[in-house]
Amino acid sequence: MDTTEQPLPPHEFDDGRRHLLKTVGAVTLLAAAGSARRAHSAPAQQPAAIRIAVAQAFTGTPPSFSASSMAIAHAKGWIEQEFAADGIKVEWYSFKGAGPAVNEALTNQQVDFAFQGDLPSIIGRAGGLKTRLVLATGVRANLYVAVPSGSPLRTLADLRGQRVSLFKGTNIHLPALRLLEAHGLREKDLRLVNLDTASALAAVSTNDVDAAIGGQDLLRLRDKGGIRILYTTKGQSPVYTRQSAVLVTDTFAQRYPEATARVVKAAVKTARWASDEAHREEVLRLWARAGTPYEHWKEDYAGEPLRVRLNPNFDPFLVARYKDAVEQAARFKLIRSKFDVDSWIDSRPLSAALKELRLETYWPVYQADGRVAGA
Repeated sequence: MDTTEQPLPPHEFDDGRRHLLKTVGAVTLLAAAGSARRAHSAPAQQPAAIRIAVAQAFTGTPPSFSASSMAIAHAKGWIEQEFAADGIKVEWYSFKGAGPAVNEALTNQQVDFAFQGDLPSIIGRAGGLKTRLVLATGVRANLYVAVPSGSPLRTLADLRGQRVSLFKGTNIHLPALRLLEAHGLREKDLRLVNLDTASALAAVSTNDVDAAIGGQDLLRLRDKGGIRILYTTKGQSPVYTRQSAVLVTDTFAQRYPEATARVVKAAVKTARWASDEAHREEVLRLWARAGTPYEHWKEDYAGEPLRVRLNPNFDPFLVARYKDAVEQAARFKLIRSKFDVDSWIDSRPLSAALKELRLETYWPVYQADGRVAGA
């Protein structure tokens, strides 16, 4: 008997190949489904630590900073609590050099999040730093212009030709120039001296400058009789106030989206607590631990709801301020090229947190001109 293996007829070969392909396909689909289930059930990748930069020097006991809901989160340890069960460290880093120093840390990949003013974050973004704005806080901060107590200067227009201290590269820089322009003064009409806050306080009190533009830190010298407040934006147009926000690096947000969302959610919870008028006294006293007396916080915030200054939303007013700041920074050649602010703002983590916490309508929404929407 011939035992030579005979080839299958063409139709039988096709049937066998189809059966094999179906078998392989089924195995492949099962393997893919198993991988998908494992990927779905596997825990999200988590960072070993979350590093947060603050564009302020920590002062006082315990070391503190101020003027934002992030400062309250730091004082209360609420972001640490969010990650405690996961064993994830939350590390805070303060920078006496303010926003410019924070940008250097971001460039060197030493921090993941940063709380800083609009101008330094704009300079960083325009310079190539890959970041996303995820949360607003410490917005509408007032400017103060001070002169030595014996100064003959009486109006902002009188600053023409005078030595005026200004902490350049911070969120004081652009609104100060915007304010001066509104009073007929261009940057070249003054002799601007770049001084940090502590140096400016010393210089104006010893008449080494004719005026100083800064925050409510100047009120300390006023109370001692060493200076006089020439002008404040308090009660004036909010267009001349300072804005700040929290940003995250693209690298961290892409690698750890869940951790990013949890940081934002913890910050929103803090903003809700801190903007409750029932907590006003505690909020102001916690900020006072950083060195500015409670009485000065009380004076600066008098007549203004906490919800206005501790609003986490990028409403039309704040978006307009950032867009104006980009235009102004380009005009003053502080940045080489402009960029799209709308695409810089990543509202997804904030929107998710607001929805989950049912806070979509808790904070007021302001139009670009500073008026409440619908008013």
